[in-house]
Amino acid sequence: MAVLGLGALDQSIVATALPRIVGDLGGMNHLSWVVTAYVLASTATMPLYGKLADQYGRRPMIFTALATFLLGSVLCGFAQSMTQLIAFRAIQGMGSGGFMPLAQIIIGDLVPPKERARRQGSIAIVFAVTSVLGPVLGGMMTDLLSWHWIFFINLPVGAVAFYAIARSLRKPVQTHAHRIDYLGSVLLTVTITALLLILALGGTEWAWDSVQVQVCAALTVVPGGWLMVHLRRAAEPVLPPDLFHSRVFNIASIVMALTFMGLMGASVFFPLFFQLVMGSSPAHSGMMTVAMMVGMIASSTLNGRVLSRSGKYKAVQVAGLSAAVLAFAVLAWGMDTARGYWIIEPAIFMLGAGLGLVMPNMTIAVQNALPVPRRGVGTAMLTFFRSLGGLLGVTGSGAILAHQVHAHGIADVARAASALPAAQALIVDVYRHAIANIFGAGALIVLAGLVALLFLPELPLTGHPAQAER
Repeated sequence: MAVLGLGALDQSIVATALPRIVGDLGGMNHLSWVVTAYVLASTATMPLYGKLADQYGRRPMIFTALATFLLGSVLCGFAQSMTQLIAFRAIQGMGSGGFMPLAQIIIGDLVPPKERARRQGSIAIVFAVTSVLGPVLGGMMTDLLSWHWIFFINLPVGAVAFYAIARSLRKPVQTHAHRIDYLGSVLLTVTITALLLILALGGTEWAWDSVQVQVCAALTVVPGGWLMVHLRRAAEPVLPPDLFHSRVFNIASIVMALTFMGLMGASVFFPLFFQLVMGSSPAHSGMMTVAMMVGMIASSTLNGRVLSRSGKYKAVQVAGLSAAVLAFAVLAWGMDTARGYWIIEPAIFMLGAGLGLVMPNMTIAVQNALPVPRRGVGTAMLTFFRSLGGLLGVTGSGAILAHQVHAHGIADVARAASALPAAQALIVDVYRHAIANIFGAGALIVLAGLVALLFLPELPLTGHPAQAER
């Protein structure tokens, strides 16, 4: 929980301080790379942490992730240019790539499945608290000290995490095949990084027919094909092919990718909708999404009690994803028809409540289905597919918004907006319909995830009385 809180706190704090960072270092054109470099490095390294955790144990890998993250934090704090900050953020991301998968793997080792869901509510609380506390701390430190301190604050939090892990994580974990697949690791990292660069920057900073996209496409196809051949021949490949023989893992990966594709693609536009369309202040718009965290905490807590008693995880997930689809549909309708907060806020709460029933249970289902030697890499790959789906969602929704804005000539209208109230109303109307379309697309994507979820096998949870009865 300390490790997860550290990663979540850093992301929310940095977002608040970005305007001040640009004011000091310049480089407005490269501002997005402060976030993109972190996300790319984090996502690309997730599978490696899972595999190495299976080979060498959880404890050394979580220490490695923490040390790398804190090193990147110190370097970011001393950055003197935007180029340095972007490079150091990538180092931070290489460390944080291990936080989510390793934390889930360790929880899976220490807590039996019948008790694990009950603990997920505490993890949801960590994310909720950091999402609220991060912007406040970021703003205070930036105003009272400087933006450099938003990175230095990671050191005491990281020290607490180091101490907690060193003292508590002593349970031996079975390891095997002490051999690193260096070639496979390089091929996997190159393939993933090139693909993520295309998804993150294609059509925005890079034109689809640009040299950068063509080079990244080649670096996706060629090393990717080589990786497929290598995985079948290597004695202990970085990504075991038999992992994909598990039907639970395959369906879970599809469901998580589709769910987060819809979620991230739509929810990233909540602030824009509240501020531009509904006229809320930035501070007020941030508070409007707290309902989603509250719903997630409430449902995660309820989910733990239900799962610990019944040992059944599929029905709860079906109910949760159904609620999420309905929430997306209500949000799309409410935005398109200019409904007020009394429609929007309950739907946001329902969205969080639905997702709180899906995410923790899916991790439990995968860990329960995989043997111990595959549990680490399986958990990490599930997290990777979730992040990949989120990145696809953000990219796709951005393309939808850009198309809508371009189709209505808003760029030209905006020049006259300050002088013509009618032009301002037109801009608001176009953005309102565009964001509503994004949420409508999110509903369809999550609906596809719900259909895939129906095919998920339900295996008895290890250690649950239901299993003994069978």
